[in-house]
Amino acid sequence: MGATSYLTKRALALFLTVVIATYLTIVIVNIGGYIDEIKKSQLYEELSQMVKRDPMYRRLTPEEQDKIINQMYELEVKRQGLDQPFLIKSFIYLKDAITLNLGRSLYITSNTGSNDVKLIILERLPATVLLFTTLTIINFIIQTTLGLYLSRRRGSLFDKVVVSLAPTSVIPGWLYGIVLILIFASYLKILPYGGMVDVPPPEDPFSYALSVLKHMILPMLSWIVAGFFMGIYGSRTFFLLFSSEDYVTMGKAKGIPEKDLLYRYIFRPTLPPIITGLALGLIGSWGGAIITETVFSWPGLGRLTYEAISAMDAPVIIATTIVYAYLLAATVFILDILYSYLDPRIRV
Repeated sequence: MGATSYLTKRALALFLTVVIATYLTIVIVNIGGYIDEIKKSQLYEELSQMVKRDPMYRRLTPEEQDKIINQMYELEVKRQGLDQPFLIKSFIYLKDAITLNLGRSLYITSNTGSNDVKLIILERLPATVLLFTTLTIINFIIQTTLGLYLSRRRGSLFDKVVVSLAPTSVIPGWLYGIVLILIFASYLKILPYGGMVDVPPPEDPFSYALSVLKHMILPMLSWIVAGFFMGIYGSRTFFLLFSSEDYVTMGKAKGIPEKDLLYRYIFRPTLPPIITGLALGLIGSWGGAIITETVFSWPGLGRLTYEAISAMDAPVIIATTIVYAYLLAATVFILDILYSYLDPRIRV
């Protein structure tokens, strides 16, 4: 009963967080309702141009043309719901977002020409998951393995190199990406500049997969290089903290083999925070990397977010936010359950 009560409260708290984050996004993206005023201005300008260019209205006087424009404008404003106060509309938007009624985009379309936001996101999500989930897992394996290795060899030459080069990770991955494009695509011409697949795409499934893999190399390599030394340094420092625990010292005194000492006395007690980092890293990767996907012309959610921000396409921006918020909340909730199985102290 205690666990059920805790998880229920936790779920409600996470849902409330999602609601608040979504509403703030709606207010910020719409600039507190100012976007509606911009839409009204654009609408009036479009109707004015349409009436003045239409031969049917040219014979009318300017006063008669303005009267027709105003009538059409009022009807269109009412049809689009632009006559309602933003405060009321913001709660309507919130209800639609929470129920995943994502609506239609203003400018961005899917590959089939649809304005359905759900379809647009579902088209872009697999590309982001493919690239950044693979990248996150590879980075996790490399950094955790080498960090655990260095925690037992503090002061070695490799350890000193990692500690010395850790500050180089302040350089963002997309900047490494530009350098790698110049080297491997522009100069050596052995890898593509960007995109997800060759143009035209290979018809054979195996050749298609190889083409996608070839296009993944540079964006993945840019982020592996960017976080390599800092990631290893962080893992190494993390494991060093646990290596100094009394039960590890007792294990050494008992003569427990090095391998068992690493995995049973150091690695296993650190599983909760390690899994937390991996899970949040995976979910975070699903949001894509806006600049990296733009640099490599990768058709994922990051590039979609960039396009939506550039076009001020509020429905798409809100939709990507709410999808990510739900995924993050679900991940945190699942982690709470996993903790109780990984660590008996938490279960108690």
